[in-house]
Amino acid sequence: MNPDFDFSLSPFDGLSPDERAWVRQGLTTLDAPAGSVLLAPGQLPTHLYVLRSGHVQQWDGAELVASYGPEDSLDGRALVAGQASSRFVAAEPVQAWAIPRDTITGLIARNAGFGALLFADLSDKLIALAERHKRHELQSLTLARVDQAVLRPAGRVAPGTDVVSVVRQFAERRSTSVLVGDAADPVAELGIFTTSGLQKAILLGTPLQQLAVGGLASRPLITVRGNDHLFDALATMIRHRVQRVVVVGQAPDQPPGSAPVILGLLEQVDLLSFLSNHSYLVTRQIIDAQDLPALDAAAAQITRVIAQLHSAGTKVALIARLVQALNAQLFERAWQLIAPPALVANSCLFVMGSEGRGEQLLKTDQDNGLILRDGYLPPPDLPEICARFSAALSGFGYPRCPGGIMLSNPAWCQPASAFAQTARRWLLLPSIDSLMALAIFLDAHAVCGDAALLQQLRAEVLAQVTDNDALLARFAGAIEAFDAAGSGGWWRHLFGQESQRQTLDLKKAATFPLVHGVRALALAERLACTGTAERVAALVAAQRLPAALGEDLLASLHFFMRLKLDAGLAAAARGRVADGIVMADLSVLDRDLLKDTLAVVKRFKALLRQRFHLEAL
Repeated sequence: MNPDFDFSLSPFDGLSPDERAWVRQGLTTLDAPAGSVLLAPGQLPTHLYVLRSGHVQQWDGAELVASYGPEDSLDGRALVAGQASSRFVAAEPVQAWAIPRDTITGLIARNAGFGALLFADLSDKLIALAERHKRHELQSLTLARVDQAVLRPAGRVAPGTDVVSVVRQFAERRSTSVLVGDAADPVAELGIFTTSGLQKAILLGTPLQQLAVGGLASRPLITVRGNDHLFDALATMIRHRVQRVVVVGQAPDQPPGSAPVILGLLEQVDLLSFLSNHSYLVTRQIIDAQDLPALDAAAAQITRVIAQLHSAGTKVALIARLVQALNAQLFERAWQLIAPPALVANSCLFVMGSEGRGEQLLKTDQDNGLILRDGYLPPPDLPEICARFSAALSGFGYPRCPGGIMLSNPAWCQPASAFAQTARRWLLLPSIDSLMALAIFLDAHAVCGDAALLQQLRAEVLAQVTDNDALLARFAGAIEAFDAAGSGGWWRHLFGQESQRQTLDLKKAATFPLVHGVRALALAERLACTGTAERVAALVAAQRLPAALGEDLLASLHFFMRLKLDAGLAAAARGRVADGIVMADLSVLDRDLLKDTLAVVKRFKALLRQRFHLEAL
């Protein structure tokens, strides 16, 4: 066998020329027949094996825990630990490169990124991977902080200052805004007066020299912190429909722990200089749209924005936050164009599923509903209005929900009191369908109308959740829903030699048990938050979830989201719809990370089985 080593394989692609020469010096090869044991529990490894052909299975006792194929490495952890903890068996004839243990330990000592990618835990691998791409990502909006942008001075005037005096300051300072408040006022009590307020002042008809800005200032201030990502500031501007935000944080001369002060104003026009995408233009298209065809054009741009951000290295969690804000504005404007104003004011349009959790990237099936205010008499053509809305979203590229979870379905368009009764039935008469409806509702996020209607309904639902172990167990038991089709199948064969063109349904194998498991723990604690990241943080804070596992769960979720986005964009470029993750299309590093993340999900499911006593179901 030719011993020339392929240094394009991860993590060896991060080695320096001198380190590559070091590898070549000790490189040998291994030929192992089928059935031979490459490593046994307790054995001291002498080499790291990098497979060229064949497959190796890893066994913990009688359980198959992983399978390795061409370009995979084994076993870095055993080299560092000093002994193997599993049995590695050749499932077929194997050819491999063999790198001496001393060479590997020397590389780990010299190259932290190599060591992390080779044997570290999932979070360390992802950190090392991020460091490898750091130079590329620094060109993206993702890693730029608010305090790295151009912040404009935050001028301040007393509430009694007249409008004409303030406008003179605008001209002198070449500004379009000023903070309003006395010198001793805390940040929370300040307001802001802008050129938009000037328009309102003129329309009042009072002489501007006699009109104080205190009553015209907008409150409360929309703020961001100086160490926030610019991407978060953009999402905040979009969500609140403002042209500027007030930046607060610690001044350089302040002692640690001091109260935050105002660092300046971040104007949208300055933020745009950091952008490599057209998200702001999409927002303007949505806000200015006067009909559904105009919204259709804006909706078509959202996927292009996602692709641009992803190619620039933007983290999927941040992309998902921006997508949630853009979609919320798109749905809100569509509802405003379709529904009469009285209906909009006396209802709450909400979205659910990944859209509600803020974890959606590419367009998926509609999951939405409408709560009507009690006592409000809706228009007689309400069913037609709801049907037009569902049809509009379908035209924008959001497919109809196969299960009918849309406001065009009367079951998801009800007065608040009727919705509350429905929710009580979900809890009192639990079935597979009713518990799944409850799960979907728990992710609800308001996008238009009176959000208090949804908040009140959610509070009523959580208040009715008792310490009913049987109910919580049945709810959590949905994590096993796909095991019959997946657990014994995908875990044993996913990484096997017969899986070259096998596809993985990430939702069934990974995303759903992870997201729903976190949702079940959140329900047991009656947490009102909807996003998986928020729920994990709350569960860790309440000591209901180990912090290390919480970190791994979020890292795994974001990795799954990235894989799904990669597959979706690649399929879209071919004019197709992705139907799963093709294992043969994954890089060596992604296959390695997939094994680790699936193992995290497997470990989490074991914790859930113990917590909710699922073995008794």
